[in-house]
Parts: sequence; C-alpha cells; structure tokens
Amino acid sequence: MSEFTGERVIPGQVNDDLWAEHLARYAFAARFAAGKRVLDAGCGTGYGALELGRDAAAVTGIDVAWDAVDYAVRGGSGRSGQVAYCQASVEAMPFAAASFDLITAFEVIEHLADWRALAREAKRVLRPAGTFLVSTPNRSYYAESRGAEGPNPYHVHEFEYEEFQAALHEFFPHVEILLQNRVEGFAFQGLGDGGSGIGETHDSGRGTEAHFFIGVCGVSALPELQAFVYVPRAANLLRERERHIRKLEQELDQVKLWLDGQIGEHAKLQSLHQDLTAHLEERNRWALELQENWKAAQNRIVQLQDELKAHESSSAEMAAGYERQVAGLQQENREKTEWALQTEARLMADLAARGEQHAATVRLLDQAEATVIERTEWAQRLDQELAFAKAQLDAIRRSRWLKLGRIFGVGPKL
Repeated sequence: MSEFTGERVIPGQVNDDLWAEHLARYAFAARFAAGKRVLDAGCGTGYGALELGRDAAAVTGIDVAWDAVDYAVRGGSGRSGQVAYCQASVEAMPFAAASFDLITAFEVIEHLADWRALAREAKRVLRPAGTFLVSTPNRSYYAESRGAEGPNPYHVHEFEYEEFQAALHEFFPHVEILLQNRVEGFAFQGLGDGGSGIGETHDSGRGTEAHFFIGVCGVSALPELQAFVYVPRAANLLRERERHIRKLEQELDQVKLWLDGQIGEHAKLQSLHQDLTAHLEERNRWALELQENWKAAQNRIVQLQDELKAHESSSAEMAAGYERQVAGLQQENREKTEWALQTEARLMADLAARGEQHAATVRLLDQAEATVIERTEWAQRLDQELAFAKAQLDAIRRSRWLKLGRIFGVGPKL
C-alpha cells in the first residue's frame, strides 16, 4: 500500500484541510464533466477520478507510479464502472489524438522537468472543443508558507502567475488563470479585469497572493466560467480549531513522553559516563604508578650497575694486591732457598776441606740444618699463605659481582 509522504494524497491519511484543498479542485472540474469523456492525468490514488466519474460518461486515470495505480485499482478509493486506471506517463500519453472532452492535471506540472511535454500531450489528446484544467502552487506563496522546511524536494519547477499564464499560452490560444484561495471554503475566481466575467472580485496583486493557480485552457474556446466556492465539511472553523487543539495536545503529550524518555536516557548515559570516567581515572592512576615503578626499577638498575663497577674495581685492586704479595713471597722463598742451598754447599765444602774441624763443622751443620729446617718451615708457611691467597682469589673470581660484570660486559677479566 502507498504511504503518505506529504505529496501524494491518500484518503484517510491526510488532515481535513489538505483533503478539502485537493478535493475542491475536482469538485470544480466536475462542473464541466457531465456526460463527457474525461482524462485525469496524474491521478495518484484515484480519489479525483472517482469524483469526476459521478457525472462523466467515462473517466480514465493515469499515473506514472505503479503503486498509486495499484492502490486505485484495488479499491483504495472505491470502485466505479465509469472509471478505469492505467500506468502511464503524462509526458507520453498512450491515447489517440482528440480522445477526451475534459483533461485534468492537478498538482502535476511542478513535478516535471519537461513540463512542456504535459501541455503538448494534453493539447494532442484533447478534442477541439474540449477543456484542459491544470493546477500548480503559487511559487511566491508556497515558498513563504513552507518557511523553515525549505523547498519542496518533490517539485522540479514552480511557477509565478505571469510565468504560468505564458507557459500555457505556448500551447493553447485560450487561457484563463483562476485563483484558488482558502476562505471559509475554497474560492475559484478570476482577477476581475473583465476578461472572463467570472466574478466581481478584484485582486490588486495580480494573483501574487493566491495559494494555487488553476489554468483553464482551450483550443477553440473556453466554457462559460462563473465564480465557484467549494465549502468542505471541515468549514466549521471552531470545530476544526478544537480538533486541532486536541491534536496539538496529543502531540504535546507525545513530545513530553519522548522528552521524559530522552531525559531518562540522558541520565543513564550520564551515569555511564561517570562510571567510565571513574574507570579511566583508576586506569590512569594505575598507569602512573606503573610508570613510577618502572622509573624506580631503572634507577635501581643504574645504582646496581654503579655498585657492581665499584665492587669490581675494588676486587680487581684487591686481587692485584694479593698477586703482588704472592709474587713477593715466592721471590723471597726462592732467595732464602737459594741461600740455604748455598750455605749447605759452602758448609759441605768446608767440611771436606777441613777434616780437622769436623766437630766444629758438625756443629755448623747442625746449625745449618736447624736453619734449613727453620727456613723450610718458613717456606712451608709461605706456601700456606700462598694457598690461602689463591683460595681468596678463586673466591673473588666466583663472586656474583664478577658474574654480573661478565653478563653486562664490565669489570676486569680474571
């Protein structure tokens, strides 16, 4: 089913004012439809074709939109034996020339990029004595009435009064522009300049204040035109105002409900925002603590590296000192051993040379032996001290500080 978009009129889905505004044009056109063959070009959902079918001999409604034609055919606007519908473009009508006595094209021409095609086709399929009724909004009034809504996205070209009149004169020798205005009903009238005798009303603005234009066009002549006022059922203004107020109140209640819902959603979002903010702050604090811990660890690593370097330096100096001490002890041991051996050799030589001094020599040998024993014990002590020094050196080499130094590539190589 078609949906109301604000442009296509669907019975039961538009307010009374808009419905009366559109239906008034067909009520006006019905005055010329009695016993005639009628074409409703751009029939939409078919409500206007049915209105014309009350008095016409036959009515054909065409529309380029299949869903609108389907709605009309399926009974969206009711059924009538005098009314038929088909899908077709008003810019290329599938009818023979001079097929209709009356053609209506209400609120169609402003939707067409090639609006001249509509006028050209209407002239072609219209009988010489027939009448073409075409309506369009007044661009000046329409733009002002839409206000903040801006231009109508469905309209391709809108007309001023003089432009509309000149456009129709391109194809029809006889043209009368009527003004459709909303009063307590809908008035169809001329400008009162004596050209048509349609009424006594005078419009000093030459149509610039009118709501809509109704073009009455003919090839050979125009039918007799008289002032026409359509009074819809919605003309009781007080009742309409009351209904409108109730509708506004209902809309206001809906807006209040919507606002309450939005306020609740806002409160939920605000609570969620607060929770997220608290979580983010906690994460930020954790990140700052992690950064501080990382900095402390970096500083501790630097401190440990400095301590390792200092310990390695002192260990290296200590090891060098022990090595120097060991070397000195070894040299001293060698010297004392050499002296003992020299002494022993000298004594042995003296013993061999001086046999007579045997006793003295024995004493000397005893003394030398005691000295040798003493020196040997001293040498043994030196060996023990050397072994102790080596043990300490090995302990230094096995220390964790030297191992850390090897890992980091610092310190002496022992």
